[in-house]
Amino acid sequence: MTHAIWTEGLVKRFGGTVALGGVDLAVRTGTVHGLLGPNGAGKTTAVRVLATLLRPDAGHATVGGYDVVRDAHQVRQLIGVTGQYASVDEALTGMENLQLIGRLLGMSRRDTKQRARELLARFGLSDAAGRAAKTYSGGMRRRLDLAASLVGRPHMLYLDEPTTGLDPRSRLGLWDLVRSLVADGVTVLLTTQYLEEADELADELAVIDHGRVIATGTPEELKAKTGARSLAVRPADPVDVPVVISVVGQLAGVAPEVDGLVVTAPVTDPAVLPAAVRRLDNAGVVITELTLRNPSLNEVFLSLTGRPTEETTHTEQTEGALT
Repeated sequence: MTHAIWTEGLVKRFGGTVALGGVDLAVRTGTVHGLLGPNGAGKTTAVRVLATLLRPDAGHATVGGYDVVRDAHQVRQLIGVTGQYASVDEALTGMENLQLIGRLLGMSRRDTKQRARELLARFGLSDAAGRAAKTYSGGMRRRLDLAASLVGRPHMLYLDEPTTGLDPRSRLGLWDLVRSLVADGVTVLLTTQYLEEADELADELAVIDHGRVIATGTPEELKAKTGARSLAVRPADPVDVPVVISVVGQLAGVAPEVDGLVVTAPVTDPAVLPAAVRRLDNAGVVITELTLRNPSLNEVFLSLTGRPTEETTHTEQTEGALT
């Protein structure tokens, strides 16, 4: 099967608020597909529809070839879901949490215990298996939560803001775990507000705003669509910063930004790089850094939506209250 998840014209309303206004998605099997968007854009609503937790008002969606409305039971057998916050029972130990999930899935006691041990080892939690989850750090709880979603060996895994609240080390660790799951053939649908996370993990992206998909493509394809790059110059001597500002400003046609010794400005013509070298050399300026940087996903997102990912909207408040 080429596509693990497929949606056409997906619509979901909450009263007068349109959370999804006709969403089309095509998630290839064995990849990480990222959903980007500001708070309230409709990302979580889309995940909940694909998880059979919400019925769409219009359009249709299939997961593993099964319709999310007509074949909800089959869909649930294929997926695992990890939400924005760890949902483990804090009074139970790590082992007990995973065993509980296994028994709820109808697994035998023997298979459940074996699977729990496998997952605890894989997620680096074996030493904490007998401790109550309430004694775990935030990163350990997220790993346990992710392990719980894998007890039933799902073919697709939905990660809804999986690294919210994690420290940088825990976030990097979770990224490695996601990569290992994809290497094992799991398809991952990832919603995130961390653009660096999407850049690191996603094979393809869909940018959602106001309940609609406004752009799709690989991270590199989306960056290329903006057509914007940044010229960055760092002089060896701080006294040369004013000269660098003047040269970069003339080449870019805009006032550069200055961060310490680094002078940057957006440019569209790659020919500015050799031009900058000539002008700075003629001015006698010694350079320690001279680069033409591709746009970041953050710049792409701002160019597409005109606002940062963390901006809260009325839609988010309504969606959060009703979903």
